[in-house]
Amino acid sequence: MILGALVALGVDEKELIEQINLLDVADSTIEFKTIDKSGIAAVHAEVVVPHEHVHRHLHTIEKIINDSRLSDSAKKRAIKIFTKLAEAEAKVHGTDIQKVHFHEVGAMDAIIDVVGACVGFEMLGIEKFVCSKIHVGSGFVEMAHGKYPVPPPAVAELLKEIPIYSTEIEGELITPTGAAIISTVCDSFGPIPEMKIERTAYGAGTREYKNFPNALRLILGEIQSEQFKVQSSDLIEQQSDANQLILIETNIDDLSPQIFGYVMERAFEIGAADCWFTPIQMKKNRPATMISILCATDKKELLTEMLYTETSTLGVRIKTVERDCLLRETVKVETEFGAVDVKIAKHKGVIVNAKPEYEQIRKIALQSKKSLREIEREVLNDLK
Repeated sequence: MILGALVALGVDEKELIEQINLLDVADSTIEFKTIDKSGIAAVHAEVVVPHEHVHRHLHTIEKIINDSRLSDSAKKRAIKIFTKLAEAEAKVHGTDIQKVHFHEVGAMDAIIDVVGACVGFEMLGIEKFVCSKIHVGSGFVEMAHGKYPVPPPAVAELLKEIPIYSTEIEGELITPTGAAIISTVCDSFGPIPEMKIERTAYGAGTREYKNFPNALRLILGEIQSEQFKVQSSDLIEQQSDANQLILIETNIDDLSPQIFGYVMERAFEIGAADCWFTPIQMKKNRPATMISILCATDKKELLTEMLYTETSTLGVRIKTVERDCLLRETVKVETEFGAVDVKIAKHKGVIVNAKPEYEQIRKIALQSKKSLREIEREVLNDLK
């Protein structure tokens, strides 16, 4: 429904499919068509993939996304959504997030749904998400583990602290995938903020209900109220929440260098803002390595748990630090080689740093037989 609504809202259908295909998933197709939902024209998106018999774990889904040719911002947001979903499932089942194996939401069509939503949001340049109270439906739903009341346990966990409601309409009106996407990207829930509407569109669901349009409405516009204004693109990072961070550190003198590399990979997958290693000397003049991980407050427990399970540490140091950083965003620059994502940093409204997306210019350099530095210079010249 999100994919359909995004296309109805103005996302180019062919470009969206091309971007999703950067997942490099074989034999998958997406079909869009406009249908009638209780008198409302809505776009229905059908993701078609081969039948699978696998139940994927979080690390498998992370690898599929990280190994793709998607933009860094799309990868980061998609992994954040699946991590939130894994955290909910882990809490419901009383296990570790890496031991959770997804059923329906781990299928390839669900991965395409999440990645497609992230790509579509990026294509529209959305800076802030606001959602109404969520209609969850009523009754019972059949799942892999049995029959559960609506909303099922994982959805209820994902919608914690989010206003929900139910009416006489029976059925599951929000799925775990939808709940994970909405709860991850949305900043607030409730009434529509004061805004100037640019476009309105509808994504169609598959089920039919009597006198009820099974459709998701997206409203695109510019927020007017001062309380909702943002300073930078949410696709990269908003400075308003970034000043207070947690620094986790530990000293280790008995770990293989191969493990250190894996620890850094895991730290970034979980959501660390930064991770680095420092050579140090410990007692008895032993050469050692200090692991430093910078993260948001809500990632502290996950990253601390990762250090305890993946390294030989017996304890960690945790402290709150302040960070001041420039506002950053990603812009698309049209070049003779096609569109290239460029990360820019601004100070007092002036661009002070710009860097083209490495994987994109690397691919261009290999195809054009030009040097990487030459491609970088040409892209930056087009930015000006």
